[in-house]
Amino acid sequence: MSWEKVKLGDVSESCLGKMLDQRKNKGTYKPYLANVNVRWGSFDLDNLQEMKFEDDEDERYGIKYGDLIICEGGEPGRCAIWKEELPNMKIQKALHRVRVNEEMDYRYVYYWFLLAGKQGALKQYYTGATIMHMPGQRLKEVVIDKPPLDVQRQIGHYLESFDNLIDNNQKQIKLLEEATQRLYKEWFVNLHFPGHENVKIVDGVPEGWTKPSMNDIADYLNGYAFKPDDWNDKGKPIIKIKEMNEGIIPTTPRNDGRAIPEKYNVIAGDILFSWSATLAAMIWDSEDGLLNQHLFKVTPNNGVCREYVLQSILKTLDEFKNLTTGSTMKHIQRGKLKEVFVNLPSQEIMDKFASIADVYREMVLRLQKQNSALKEARDRLLPRLMNGEIEI
Repeated sequence: MSWEKVKLGDVSESCLGKMLDQRKNKGTYKPYLANVNVRWGSFDLDNLQEMKFEDDEDERYGIKYGDLIICEGGEPGRCAIWKEELPNMKIQKALHRVRVNEEMDYRYVYYWFLLAGKQGALKQYYTGATIMHMPGQRLKEVVIDKPPLDVQRQIGHYLESFDNLIDNNQKQIKLLEEATQRLYKEWFVNLHFPGHENVKIVDGVPEGWTKPSMNDIADYLNGYAFKPDDWNDKGKPIIKIKEMNEGIIPTTPRNDGRAIPEKYNVIAGDILFSWSATLAAMIWDSEDGLLNQHLFKVTPNNGVCREYVLQSILKTLDEFKNLTTGSTMKHIQRGKLKEVFVNLPSQEIMDKFASIADVYREMVLRLQKQNSALKEARDRLLPRLMNGEIEI
């Protein structure tokens, strides 16, 4: 079906966020979104930065329900719909705010960008030889399809129903992960484990427990040093810090893995730990991949459950940050793992913790599989809906 084509700038108004300049910025410190906070279809709001905004800048840099927040660099065009997740939010210069007019449905425009990003159709609007950007004028020149408004609304509503289910699952996942964190803290930090009333504390730990270093409770495999020549668009994804944060995206480099030792394979269920300045840890839950340098694959020692190791890393991240070295890219030296200590319980308590935490993790994995299926279904329908091949 042939639909009218229009430039984005003709059916919306847009602006870049505020430049971060500590010397010149005035006003009150307020949180803002940066490029790193924007995912495809969602926002990471856990670690927001703040800068000074004056009262008369609220309209210029503030965002409202239904605004599209689009990355100017990094992965230009990556975007999400702002739905008032937090009040009075602002944006930094690395982001565009796009506010469509009455001719367009904001959900439809988002899904148009999602499809264009998957198909590489936005690259023609990029500038820059090495680091890609999409400045404001180029964004306004993006040509999009413009079906009748009622069709836009139908497409947006239908595709949004998949993402609403995904969002609900994500909320449940977060609650389950928080429950595991609380359980770990209560048992192994506050020492309120089952039967603690009848256990003596000896040298700062319950009788029968030990206080080993992080190096003693697991093995840490440093990733493979891939070179740019090793990167292509076929084979297994190369798992880097970016993939830990954002998941596997169309621009994730790949490698067939034939020349890479098998020990560097990453499968669902592996613990990954970044040792650079952006310290993070997670249970890998996506497709099989290859471990890049700057990441550890963490294998618990015998008798130590996976969730205990993961929660121990998460609990000690601040200590690791204080031990990072390097002037340009901070990282943890391998030997520093011996300088961070945790409370290791008796095997009986470890097994009881595992019996609860493993149930939570299985529920998380089940929800993640549902989300993968929902995304796959949405992405199969996306091009057919957007080109008018099927009607709702």
